Amino acid sequence: MAPKEQGEVRFLLNGEVVEAQGVDPTRTLLEHLRGDLRRTGTKEGCAEGDCGSCTVLVGELDGQGGTDAKVSWRAVNSCIQFVPMLDGKAVITVEGVAKDEPHPVQAAMVEHHGSQCGFCTPGIVMSLYGRAVAAKGADAPVDEVLAGNLCRCTGYGPIIAAAEAIMPEAAPDVADKLAALRRDQALSLNYADPIAGLTRRWFAPLSVDALAETYAVHPNAVVVAGATDIGLWVTKLRKPLETLIDIGRVDELKTVSSEGGWLRIGAGVRYVDALEALGALYPDLAAMMRRLGSTQVRNSGTIGGNIANGSPIGDMPPALIAAGATLVLRRWNERRTIPLEDFFIAYGKQDRAPGEFVEAVLVPEPAPDALFKVFKLSKRFDQDISAVCGAFNIRIEDEVVTAARIAYGGMAGTPKRAAACEAALVGRPWNRATIHDAVEALAGDFTPLTDARATAAYRALTAGNMLRKVFIESARPDLETRVETYAPEAAHG
Repeated sequence: MAPKEQGEVRFLLNGEVVEAQGVDPTRTLLEHLRGDLRRTGTKEGCAEGDCGSCTVLVGELDGQGGTDAKVSWRAVNSCIQFVPMLDGKAVITVEGVAKDEPHPVQAAMVEHHGSQCGFCTPGIVMSLYGRAVAAKGADAPVDEVLAGNLCRCTGYGPIIAAAEAIMPEAAPDVADKLAALRRDQALSLNYADPIAGLTRRWFAPLSVDALAETYAVHPNAVVVAGATDIGLWVTKLRKPLETLIDIGRVDELKTVSSEGGWLRIGAGVRYVDALEALGALYPDLAAMMRRLGSTQVRNSGTIGGNIANGSPIGDMPPALIAAGATLVLRRWNERRTIPLEDFFIAYGKQDRAPGEFVEAVLVPEPAPDALFKVFKLSKRFDQDISAVCGAFNIRIEDEVVTAARIAYGGMAGTPKRAAACEAALVGRPWNRATIHDAVEALAGDFTPLTDARATAAYRALTAGNMLRKVFIESARPDLETRVETYAPEAAHG
C-alpha cells in the first residue's frame, strides 16, 4: 500500500480502501458517503443521531495491529461522525452487507415483512447486523439494540420478529487491511473554507502528552471525543469550528483500570466500554446507562465528553457525583484533581482553564453498607433526555443515616448536590418522618425551571418522590417499583 500523505484520510469502505485528501474536517461521514462516494443506501433522517436511519458499522483494531489483532465492530450514527474520525478504521454500509445473495438479516426482514416504506430499513439492517457481529452483540436484547432505530410504518412487531429469527454470522476478516492502514504520524488536516473564509484545522495526537501540547498551543480548539454533541453543532446549528482536536487516537485515554479502591476511567472511554466495570460496582448506574442514548450513541459517546460539556441534564454527572467521583484535569505537564461536583460552576461554565482538559474520572468503590440508587425520568423510556435525574448514595447503620450524597440533574443550571436534603437526613433515623423532612428541604436546594420537558412544579414533585422511592425500595425490596427491564438481572430507574 502506498505511503499515506500528511492530511489524507484513509479508511476501508466495505473492504476497499477509500482515500480523501483535503476533506473538510467537519464534513460528516453521512455527507461523504452519500455525496462524494455515492453510497446512497445510508439515509439521512434526523441528522442529530436520534432516528438511526444513517446507521453504519465501524471497525477498529484491538491493540496495535499485530498478528493476533482482532477487529472490534460497533454500530454508529454516521450523521454525527466527522470524516477524519474514521481515519485508519473500517466502515461497512448497507451496500457491503450482502455478497451474492441477501444476508440473513436482510432475508429475515423480507420474510417477516419488516419493511414498508423502506426509508428506515437500511439503518435497521445495520443495527441488526451489528448485533450479529459485535463482541457480545448476539446476547444483547433486541429491544435494546433497536432502541436507536425509529420506524413510522411497521409498529416494530415484524422487525422484532425478524431480529429474533436471525442467526449470527461472522464479520468480514479485515484485520490485515486495517493493520496496513495504520501509520506512525498523527493526522493533521488543514482546510480553507472558500465560503466563510475560515481556516479549519484538525489535529489527531497519538499520545496524551501530544494532546496536552497541542491543546496548550491551541487553547481555543474544540476537543472531539465521540462527537455525539459536537456533531449537532455542525448539522443543526451550522456552527463554524475553526480548530478541532480529536482524542480518539490517544490510547491512554481509552483505558479502564482499578487503582487502590478507585475505578479509573479515561476521558476517551466510551459508555459501552465502561458499562461492565461501572455496573460491577454500581448496578443501578449500569441500568441507567442502558437508557442513556441509544446503542449507537453509547458506542460513540464518552464519559469524559459527557462531563466536559457541562450539560445540566447530562445523566452521568449526578450519578458519579453521588458516588463521590474525582476528576483529573491536565494542562500541559500539570495535573490537578478536584471533586466532580466542584467542576460545574454555573450554566455553561466549568472549572477548566484554557488548554486544560479532562484526563480521567476516578470513581470510588462503594462502601459495603451503601444504599446506591439512580432514577432517570423522561417522557420516553428509551433514548430520551431526562426531565430529572436523581442519584442517591446513603449509608445507614443501626437504622440511622450516617452519611448521604444526593445529586440531581435537570433541577438547576448544573448537576448539583442537594446539601440541605443531605443535612436533613444525616444523624436521623431512616424512617418516613425523616424522609418527609428531607423532601421538604429540597426546596432550599433547587429552584427548577419550566421548559419543554417538564414544569418547575413537576420537577420539584418528582425529585422528592425519587427520595421517597429510595426509602420504599429499601424497606420493601420485594416490591416491584421499576419499569420492566431488558436484562432480567438489572432494574432500570
